[in-house]
Amino acid sequence: MKKYKSLPRKPEIIIMDHRMPNKSGLEAMKEIREIDTTSMIIFASADMSVKEIALRSGAASFITKPFNFKLLLTKIEHLIRNNH
Repeated sequence: MKKYKSLPRKPEIIIMDHRMPNKSGLEAMKEIREIDTTSMIIFASADMSVKEIALRSGAASFITKPFNFKLLLTKIEHLIRNNH
């Protein structure tokens, strides 16, 4: 979050993991949403129990881990195509 907050221009797409060292992805996503509601967040987790919560909390997409690079690119292309 320190790095994100220090960026003068926020990224258009964020790939967010659920399990992180200091806080959960859900907590970090909430903080990001308080700063910027326009970033599109792809939420990634092996824990399917957080999928609906993540999507209701502002994730633009959810991807199940492990995933391959092609699937990630497809998700990114879909978000770009539908939001520009």
